[in-house]
Amino acid sequence: MTEVTLPVIPEPKRILFRGHEDLVYSVAFSPDGKQVVSGSVDQTVRIWNVETGTEVKCLRGHEDWVRSVAFSPDGRYVASASDDRTVEIWEVTTGTQIKCLEGHTNRVYSVAFSPDGKWIVSGSDDRTVRIWDAETGSEIRCLEGHQGYVLSVAFSPDGKQVVSGSCDKTVRIWDVGTGTEIRCLEGHEDRVESVAFSPDGKWIVSGSEDNTVRIQDVKIGKTIKRFEGYRTSVGCISFSKDGRRLALDTHNDPNLEDSYAFSILDFGNPHLGTLPPEEALFYV
Repeated sequence: MTEVTLPVIPEPKRILFRGHEDLVYSVAFSPDGKQVVSGSVDQTVRIWNVETGTEVKCLRGHEDWVRSVAFSPDGRYVASASDDRTVEIWEVTTGTQIKCLEGHTNRVYSVAFSPDGKWIVSGSDDRTVRIWDAETGSEIRCLEGHQGYVLSVAFSPDGKQVVSGSCDKTVRIWDVGTGTEIRCLEGHEDRVESVAFSPDGKWIVSGSEDNTVRIQDVKIGKTIKRFEGYRTSVGCISFSKDGRRLALDTHNDPNLEDSYAFSILDFGNPHLGTLPPEEALFYV
């Protein structure tokens, strides 16, 4: 197969968000792209204005580090996962905590809403992936199979699958309806700290402690692109809905010295992450 030259991506605009009193562990865009939410070691969840970088709300309630945050598809709610073993659901407008999801037996590292907002998925140190009813807060499924801590989870765009990344160095794809494991993707040489589906659901992006980012084909289970050169692990990846912006934890960026901030890469490209047709891909 012939390797395809990808289009040149312009230098991104950088915006810093200051206010947290300790390390920022997770960031996520609101559906309309106008706000971003962040979770921190300072035990707070904060909502920000994307254009100005100003803080809109500071949500307090967790009793330990906040590892992961996510907006609901309608933008009305935020879910946060914490070392206190819980997932909290917050109302964005008022900043009120409306649900506390309990069931994990260890730290909760990752949380995400399904595309229709009906379900929430979480991954934990207890090596499980759990699916919850977002309205009632009840646990629907407990997915077991990972041999290490589950550090990252995400729904596919159609909501029928869940992807998870773990300390066992694997990325696993699960069927939401049955709870069965569909595929186990290998290749990373250290723990997988972040996973995400592409907007069309064809690719999975994963970041690892091996200092690489991999793009993997969901259908055939192969790595189609690997990016190296990060100075530390890639601990957090979050795309905006239109795919134009990518939020990263700042400690991976050699150009930034502020460890309590995070950065947004604005590529100004609506097709960011789009790859060539399958027959033209170069497999590694």
